[in-house]
Amino acid sequence: MIALWAVLGIGLALLGQMFVFRATQPGNDGFLPPSYDSAAAHRIAEESFGARPDSDPLTVLVAREDGAALSASDERGIEEVSGRLARQEIAMPRTEDDLPFMEDHSQTPRVALGMTAPDRSFRLLSVELKGNPQDPGVQATYKEFRERAKAGFREVGLRTGFTGGLAATVDTADAEETRSAVVGGVVLGLIVLLHVLVFRSVFAALLPLLAVTVIGGAAAGAVVLASIAGGIRLAPSTPGLINVVLMGIGIDYFLFLLFRYREQLRRHPGQCARRAATEVAGRVGTAVTSAALTIVAAFATLGIATFGQFRVLGPAIAVSVLVMLLGSLTLMPALLAVTGRKMFWPSRALGHEPREGLAGRLGRLTARRPAALVLASLVMLGALTAGLAGMRMDYGQSGADGERTAAVETAAEITRALPAGAADPTSVFVTTKDGAPLDAERVAGLAAALARVPGVGGTAPTVLSGDGKAARIDLLLTMESGGQQARDLVSGPLRETVRVNQPAGTEAHVGGTASVFADIAVAVDKDLKVIFPVAAALIAVILLVLLRSVLAPVVLMLAVGLGFTATLGASALVFQHLLERPGVDFTLPLVLFLFVVALGTDYNILISDRLREEMERPGPARAAVARAVRHTTPAIATAGLVLAASFGSLAVSPHAGTQQTGFATALGILLSALLLSVVLVPALAALLGRSLWWPLRPRLHADRPEAAAPTESWKVPVG
Repeated sequence: MIALWAVLGIGLALLGQMFVFRATQPGNDGFLPPSYDSAAAHRIAEESFGARPDSDPLTVLVAREDGAALSASDERGIEEVSGRLARQEIAMPRTEDDLPFMEDHSQTPRVALGMTAPDRSFRLLSVELKGNPQDPGVQATYKEFRERAKAGFREVGLRTGFTGGLAATVDTADAEETRSAVVGGVVLGLIVLLHVLVFRSVFAALLPLLAVTVIGGAAAGAVVLASIAGGIRLAPSTPGLINVVLMGIGIDYFLFLLFRYREQLRRHPGQCARRAATEVAGRVGTAVTSAALTIVAAFATLGIATFGQFRVLGPAIAVSVLVMLLGSLTLMPALLAVTGRKMFWPSRALGHEPREGLAGRLGRLTARRPAALVLASLVMLGALTAGLAGMRMDYGQSGADGERTAAVETAAEITRALPAGAADPTSVFVTTKDGAPLDAERVAGLAAALARVPGVGGTAPTVLSGDGKAARIDLLLTMESGGQQARDLVSGPLRETVRVNQPAGTEAHVGGTASVFADIAVAVDKDLKVIFPVAAALIAVILLVLLRSVLAPVVLMLAVGLGFTATLGASALVFQHLLERPGVDFTLPLVLFLFVVALGTDYNILISDRLREEMERPGPARAAVARAVRHTTPAIATAGLVLAASFGSLAVSPHAGTQQTGFATALGILLSALLLSVVLVPALAALLGRSLWWPLRPRLHADRPEAAAPTESWKVPVG
């Protein structure tokens, strides 16, 4: 089994790395249904104006070194160099680190002359390369073009700046390279340190990481290959998100097995290691399977979303979690069976019962003061939930906060002389429906009406398609195209002006970044209203089947619901109110719902499974709760810290949306692990007693060795 997983993991991981950029689709416009205005505009741009679905546009600024106005000689030099660049093929640089069968992205760029600043301080060029901007080969090709352009314009005494699209992506990637390596190393070191502190073992610290890496590689490769085979394009962020999710839940599942395996070996010192691994896998496997299926069910509901980025993300993560579940039930028990007691070397803790510790004291406190703990938990969760008051959604692009890259500096230089939307114009596409050809005169009325809309700083000359059946009017907005003002302008006055003034016998659509994000806002709002109740219903059904109870699933769903609202409220408090951001990222409610509810339910399932097991033994229900808390808290707390560290690493990103995702998911997981699962749920179980499992109460088993009187004095009331 270990050898099989090694072959699968390494093989699929290599294939996944080779083809991942063929399986991903840059941009957001391609993920919208064709009925949306921006999607229709995007289709016209491809069909009538030669826009390529894999195009990577960027803007080149050309100016004099001395800052003076461009002369006629400078303009001629710009035209000469840009024409030469448009004719020369850019060969993709090759290095020794390139993966085998890496796609060759050598190409001839499209270069077009753009507008000149009113004060003639610079002129813009529109450049288009093709390929996935996240692909290292495409990035290397762009860098080669950048150096060639710099050298060409330097020969005629001019300097250059690059911004937008691919230029911004490459500059941000270069700026984050060191940060990502440092953060990744710190998180990895923290995970290893936690394992060493908990198990005091070398193998127990390293084997979980090795196993999760192998299984995660197989899962990511399977998703990429399935995507290519099915003709489905993933969002660029999906592979990275899969890695974070699998690292977190994979180590969680291994920890659940490790803690129970250590407990089994302590209780049965003479038992064969393989027999112990079999029993542990059978017992914990049920809870792990239920926990994984909860995550699968939650993410599978994204398949009904209208926004394509959500629709492909859900099944992708669901498939990867199923692969991780398979590895948790096969590879991880195989590693336990092979290593046996050596898994915990050099620790000698297997030879004696551990001291009560913090978990034991928490268990006794829960048994003695459940009502007080429930009240304190509700007060804390309620205080955080209060942050939901006045919460706003931010549908803007999550740009870098404070990351002054060369692309950002160039964009700022452009906006000092031209409208803020000059580098990313909003385009209105007009197509004929009556068969009559379009010309500039026929759309002149629409162009004039658009120019009068407040917020439009200027319009470019109308561009006609080669067949004369379509026209494009580029608008230069006075605000950044990714901001809320631009989205309000596009979704309101601009589209209304187009509707009223479009020529007879034509249809018109508004495209561009602002239009895309305005439509995404509508699509996401519709999707959330459907996904939330469907996912909650599926999770409730899984809990009902697993726990064989009506009341217990209600308790667990209420707990995770409180955790979700508290986490979202805390995020609004921090980012919107304290840091004065425009609002919380529009994807945050969905991300939190899926991760905090699904992963939080993981921990609740583990504690609930142990509560039922302990309540099947004779004795007071509160004593059973105390034992369950004592034995389960270390596993849940360690797993929660590991998973929170994995997601928390995203919070150091310079991107606002990624920061919010990292902070909120880490906080939500910590609340789920350290408050809901080991305090609130056990306290409610102590109050409800065995009636928690109504209508099927646990059957008492007096013949179990573990059912003997507890070694501790629980000091709890009987009844």
